[in-house]
Order: sequence, then C-alpha cells, then structure tokens
Amino acid sequence: MTPMLKHFRYLSTSGIPRPFRSIPGPLSLPLIGTLYKYFPVIGNYKFSKLHINGMKKYKQFGPVVKEEIVPGVNIVWLFDPKDIENMFRCEGKYPKRRSHLALEKYRLDRPNVYNTGGLLPTNGPEWWRLRKIFQKGLSSPLAVQQFIPGTDDIVTEFIERLSLIEGQNAIDFLPEISRLFLEMMCLSVFDIRMDSFSDNELYKNSRSTRLLKSALTTNSCILKLDNGPQLWRYFETPLYRKMKKAQKYMEEVAIDLLSLKMSIFKDRDENSSKSLLDVYFSYPELDFKDIIGITCDFLLAGMDTTSYTTSFLLYHLAINPRAQENLHKESVRLLPEWNSPVTKEVLAEAQYAKACLKESHRLRPISVGVGRVLDQTAVFSGYEVPEQTVIVTQNQVSCRLEQYFPRPNDFVPERWLKDTPLYRQGHPFLLLPFGHGARSCIARRLADQNMLILLIKLSRNYKIEWKGGRIDTKSLLINKPDGPILLKFERYQC
Repeated sequence: MTPMLKHFRYLSTSGIPRPFRSIPGPLSLPLIGTLYKYFPVIGNYKFSKLHINGMKKYKQFGPVVKEEIVPGVNIVWLFDPKDIENMFRCEGKYPKRRSHLALEKYRLDRPNVYNTGGLLPTNGPEWWRLRKIFQKGLSSPLAVQQFIPGTDDIVTEFIERLSLIEGQNAIDFLPEISRLFLEMMCLSVFDIRMDSFSDNELYKNSRSTRLLKSALTTNSCILKLDNGPQLWRYFETPLYRKMKKAQKYMEEVAIDLLSLKMSIFKDRDENSSKSLLDVYFSYPELDFKDIIGITCDFLLAGMDTTSYTTSFLLYHLAINPRAQENLHKESVRLLPEWNSPVTKEVLAEAQYAKACLKESHRLRPISVGVGRVLDQTAVFSGYEVPEQTVIVTQNQVSCRLEQYFPRPNDFVPERWLKDTPLYRQGHPFLLLPFGHGARSCIARRLADQNMLILLIKLSRNYKIEWKGGRIDTKSLLINKPDGPILLKFERYQC
C-alpha cells in the first residue's frame, strides 16, 4: 500500500477534502492576526478563559476552527472526538508540540546547566531519548505503588493538621493543598521531606513558599509568551524576565536537592525503596544536566496540576452533598479507623472515589486540551490540513456538550460506574486529562494515586462544606481556580 493510500484509508472515507483555506474561523488581520480578538474592551476572547473562547468558536464556526493568533502561525482547534483521535494517529514517531517556547529558550541559553530544553518543549529524537529513560520509573502501576506508604504518611499528618482549622469558615484551602502536593512530589522524586508545613516554611521568603510562587509565575507566563508576538526572542521583555527569574530560583532549588540526594545515594541501602532520582542516577545514558532538566520539569508540572485538580474536586464534592455522602460511605468501608492506611488493595476497591476524580477531570480538566504539530497531512471533518500545522484539541469544551454527556454541566460520578443506570460508554478520546500516547503526562499514574489517597482519607474523616461563590477555570498554561477555595471542615463522629 502506498503512503498516500494508507494515509487516506483512515483519514478520509468519502469525497474530496475541502481545502485548508476554507476552514472557518475568526478573521485574521495583517500584522496582528487575531490578537485584536483578545484585547481588553474591544475583544470577545480572553487568554484567561480558553474554554469559554472555545465554546464561542464551536457555536459560531463548528467542529473545526482555524485561527491565526500569531501572524503566520495557524492553529486549528478540534472539537469532535473522531477528529481528536485522527490527530493522535497523525502525530508520527516523535509527537511534536509547539509549547513552552520561552522556557526552551531560557534553558538552551544556559548550556552550562542544561543539555536540552527538557521534556516539556523538546521535540524529535532528543525528546525520545529523554522520554524513554525518564518514563521507566513511572511506567506501570507497580512502579508507582512503592510510593503509597510514604504518601499515606504525609496525608495522615495532613489530616491531623486539619484539626487546627476544623470548623472555621472561609479558609482558602488552595495554599494548604499546594504545600501538601509539594511535599508528596519531593518525597517521590527526591525521597526528601521539605517540611512545608513547619513554622519556618510558612513565611513568604521560605524555600517552599518561593518555590510554589515560582511555579505559579512560570505557568502564568508561558501561555502569553507562546501566543504573543514573541519579541522575547530578540530582547528580554518584562514578561520573559519575570519567567526567567522564577525559573532561576526553581533551578537553584533543584540543584541543591540533587546535590543532597547524590550524597545520600552513595550510601543508600540497595534493599531500600527507591525514589525516582535513585532510578535515574543508575542510568549511564543520563548525565547531571539531563537530570537537572527533568527535576525542574517535575517541580514545574508536578505541583500546580495536582493542587488545582484537587481543589476543583473538593469544590464539586462540597456543592454535591449526595455524591460526598456516597464517597464517605465507601471510604469508611475501606478504612475502618480514621488513621487506617491506604494500601494498594484499598485503591483497587475505591471505585466511587475513582469515579469522582474522573468526573472532576471531565468538568475541570488540567488543561483545555492537547496540542500537536501534524507530522503529515490530515483530514478533519472533511477539511484537509497540511503537515506542520499546529493542532489543539478542545476536550474541555467537548466534555460539556449534550451530545456526548447527558446533563453535561452536572457532577455525576455514577456516569462512570458500569453497574449504575447512568453509565454510558463514551468516545475514548473525549476525556484525556493527561493527554494520550507517547507524549502523555509522564507522571499521570502517580498524580492520580496521590489525589486518590488524599480523597479517600479526607472524605473518611471530614465533611466538606463550600463557603464561596461559583468557581470556574482560569487558563494559565494549566487550568487554575479563578477564585479562592473557601472550604469548611467538620469531623465525622465515627
């Protein structure tokens, strides 16, 4: 079969594809593209509300939309899950993204510290060299299960800490969650405790506080740096300088932690549990600069994603008492005592907890969708799109459409449980909170495991009430709550 026949065998089954230029979308103007649509006052789109932009585009233009935000760079937005599936079939041997461009420049400008731009922005064979090694420590459920006991200990300490704020109204819980996941991540990656909740670490100039702020700053800058005019390529713009300062601090912390870990690694007992760095240090293919890059990637991507996702999950449970009560009953059954440990057997049986997490992923995913650069010409909903075009899926919008999910705006965990009447098997490419395929999130299993352990232990011991207004997503590079996570906790008497 020739490459052309093979190509159209799975991408186009009838008729002649319509040309790329005919794909509908917002009007692009000379020199500024569609940036004017994002200007305050006159524009009807916002970079901070990509999901709302997406819904507007879908309703106006249909399931395939072409946009030229940056002049000369076309982006095609996909809403139909069949098109999203086709996109992944066309990503090639080395799935390519156009993302984290300014971060890549920062790292490549520092060859004394980094070999590459890291896993997030790097493409091609060099990306695969890193990926195939770094994913080994996280490639299977068995690989991440070794972290369950340590995570359970941290969460148990956190549950005890809640007694300090128990019964108080209007406590913004997001900073607490962020510190918790920083602690979990550093234990898994470095086998080091950050003591994020100690009195010294709660100050604004402490290491953990500055580290969390640096991750937030970087994630807040990247989307605008990627999609703006990219003047930072020629001189340091204020936004690029802000990102650079944040990255410099994360880099310093990473190097300090790596140096500490290396000194411990030399004397490590071979029979002891291994952190991710223990695994990476054992590979001769990696040098210290490679490991600095992946460590910074973990610090950047591993804290805010889980913190924000957990915040949305607790928000949905707090405003849906029936779902929260069902979760509590399951947690009590799995954990007879308040401090009973979560084990791999408990996680295997926690079906309702998994359904709650999955439903929260549907409503408030980690990001609006997945980006790729086409490896070959493809056809989406009858339109031909040339290779090297930037494609971004709109899963967050699609998961809110009635044709795919009945009652799409309601939090209904039962829709994911096969033994309930609400269960409905949807298209497998609708819900992709961690991406798909070779370029999916490297730590997705660990992230879900950590969130589930917290969810089970928290729902076992505390009733959660919501004390704030309606929460929506704010688009940074990832989705962040657009308001404080105002929760009240009341301990169950059992």
